[in-house]
Amino acid sequence: MDAIRRLGGFIAGLERLLATRDAADFERMWVALDLHEVGGAALTVARRAGSEALAAVLAELDRRLLAVLERCRAFPDPHLATFRLPELERWQHAAAAALVGARWGVAGLRTVAGDTAAPLCRRYYAFLGLAERHPESAWPLFERYLLTPGAHHAFVGVAAEAARYYAGHTHVLLDLFGRIRRDEMLRRFLGPKILGSLCVLGDPESLPLFEELLVTGHTEPDPDRCEVIRALVAVRRLTGRVPPSSKFSDPEEPRVGAVLDHAERLFEAGRDQLTPVVVI
Repeated sequence: MDAIRRLGGFIAGLERLLATRDAADFERMWVALDLHEVGGAALTVARRAGSEALAAVLAELDRRLLAVLERCRAFPDPHLATFRLPELERWQHAAAAALVGARWGVAGLRTVAGDTAAPLCRRYYAFLGLAERHPESAWPLFERYLLTPGAHHAFVGVAAEAARYYAGHTHVLLDLFGRIRRDEMLRRFLGPKILGSLCVLGDPESLPLFEELLVTGHTEPDPDRCEVIRALVAVRRLTGRVPPSSKFSDPEEPRVGAVLDHAERLFEAGRDQLTPVVVI
């Protein structure tokens, strides 16, 4: 199994960190092993796999992470304290949440996500794991975050992405976008997640919003963050036409179709990939 292989490689890298002599050696080893990529990829695959077969290796990973955390804390180095220690802590919370998912499934993840006494980061990874499994029974929990003004933005972001798996609730996403559209920080964070889910759902109820965004939407070079490109792809899917927009005044230009085809392929490739954020 790919998840077990990746987790094994991550554990082996952590073992080498435990053998480092000082802060400089710890940092050199971290960079040489590319642990930022190795660790993040291993935990993502393990969380999404959600298999009971992973429980033993996740338990071993959790123990190694706790040991490396102690090793890192023993080095009085500002760089490690600022950059490496927080990442190790996030990994440990992610591993613990993945272990709960492997052992106790959806029920375990819901328990951790709802435990206000648990560390916020652990609750977040449990909530993310629940969203990636998206059981039908979890929609009321996601909806609660989407409807609650002032709810933690990271959890609202997960809920907004999870909404793509629950047809018939387009109005909840439309209402959320309406609430946050004048808050530039929230719009830049939540907007791509909301519009991405609306694209996946493909509900005609979202057409008026997408038609409005053809003119008023934010533009970015990255299609994932460009509201106008999202709107053009969505309108083309829903109506079969490509209208003028603030990005392309002449929709008949040959390059417009190529740009939209490329963007649509990117959107399709990521339709089942929820994007974690850094929770401190």
